[in-house]
Amino acid sequence: MGFRTQVLPVEGIDTSRVINGAISKWTAVGLLVLTVGQLAVATFVPGLDQFEGKGFAARLVAYPVMMLVVPAIWLLRDRLRDRRGVVDRLGPPWAAFAWIMLPFLVDVTGNTLNLYDTLWWWDDVNHLINWLFLSLGAGLLLTRGAPRRAGELVLLVAGIGAIMAIGWEIGEYYAFIRGGTELGTAYTDTLGDEVLGTLGAIIGGLIIAVVPTPPPRPNSLI
Repeated sequence: MGFRTQVLPVEGIDTSRVINGAISKWTAVGLLVLTVGQLAVATFVPGLDQFEGKGFAARLVAYPVMMLVVPAIWLLRDRLRDRRGVVDRLGPPWAAFAWIMLPFLVDVTGNTLNLYDTLWWWDDVNHLINWLFLSLGAGLLLTRGAPRRAGELVLLVAGIGAIMAIGWEIGEYYAFIRGGTELGTAYTDTLGDEVLGTLGAIIGGLIIAVVPTPPPRPNSLI
């Protein structure tokens, strides 16, 4: 015997949006917890060869910061707007935050399972798919602003993704490549990673532009 749960409509509250927002919020929290947990294991548990020489002590600090910077800025913006009497009735875009956080979990999990050292194609697929995820998050954030034409949205998302891909490669160079054994092949690898990241961003922009998002409801409380 089971119990059927019925969501009763409440005047002024979009109950489906409340439920979806709660699911997205806890998904984002789960992504953060799983990522930080694996980073802590990689940093503090000795004898795990798949983590050796990959800067996980630095990642333990950098990854949570990068995962939380967009939600922190958005929530700070909302608080400042609240003080001015401007209320965002749609609530924080937790689904966008979750998409932005997901690539960090994918990267750390790939290291935990030693996929970077056992599957030659894993790094390339990661750059494509993770930038698709990042760009979906960026695109969802853009849809919360003024309406944009599809072509404009694709270009904006692709441009943001390309900039993130360049920034990531700069960080990788200073963290792992400069003065290391991979310096000889770094140029080719960097170009390939930037192309794959930009391609993932273009695909993300196309998805955001083509897949319709539900219109905001002015009377919703979140």
